[in-house]
Amino acid sequence: MNNRFLSCLVVAILLLFSSCKDEKIHVILLAGQSNMEGAGNFNALDSLTLARIKKISSRVMLSNGGKEAASISFQYSKHHKEKYGFGERFGPEMMMALDLAAANPDREYLFIKYAQGGTSLYGAWNPNWDAEKADMAENKDFKKKLKLYSLHTTQIKENLERLKQQGKEYEIIAMGWLQGENDAAREFSAISYKENLQELISAYRDVVGNNELPFIIGQINSTYGRFKEGPAVVRKAMEEVAAADNKVGIVKTSTNSTWSDYPKHSDNTHYNTEGQKRLGFAFAEELVRLQD
Repeated sequence: MNNRFLSCLVVAILLLFSSCKDEKIHVILLAGQSNMEGAGNFNALDSLTLARIKKISSRVMLSNGGKEAASISFQYSKHHKEKYGFGERFGPEMMMALDLAAANPDREYLFIKYAQGGTSLYGAWNPNWDAEKADMAENKDFKKKLKLYSLHTTQIKENLERLKQQGKEYEIIAMGWLQGENDAAREFSAISYKENLQELISAYRDVVGNNELPFIIGQINSTYGRFKEGPAVVRKAMEEVAAADNKVGIVKTSTNSTWSDYPKHSDNTHYNTEGQKRLGFAFAEELVRLQD
């Protein structure tokens, strides 16, 4: 075997491997309220998990709350520091990223997330935002003025434009939605949740230009609010929306107050470190199922 033949063989192998590499940035959209923001304690993760996150951080980016994309890591929150004793928090994107990146070592990912605690789909998240509805549904003055769907879609467009300017191709592969507790707290927003959720899915699909964009719903199980039937109404609405569309998936949760499926903090509302880990893995699993 001469040197020229060996050189040609090496080149052929390199070309084969380079042709197999996925050059597209795989984009995942995330939105919701406080559980999408996340109350997992980043520093409570075990050393192996932290090492795995560090390993994928060069090819997984996160744009959070309108900020420019950066390597995926924790987000600092003064509020969480005061409430839970830690400020370096994470949401479901962390384990979604870990799971997806590990299964696809040649892919790069970009998560574009916008979340605001204590907000409703009836009001602040409504694609057809209306001041009167926002005033009815939101319980704080600044939230009554928030147009969260608009803020998120603007963030999405800005991130995609940056990718274009960098000469990078991209594909929006899915959206995750973790919200609904505030809608469940009031009768008028709970009973209209199904219709509003369908409109939200349609609106996001229109924005990204994909009528079959996989959409993953995280089912609520909180029980706060004066409308006692609210959580059950919203949970059922989520299940019906998922059942009616084969490109809509749902991460189902239990209403058992031990929260053994997705553990919570002592406030019985926000998922703790283990709960957020399990949620992230469940979202990733549902995403893969929807793509099959």
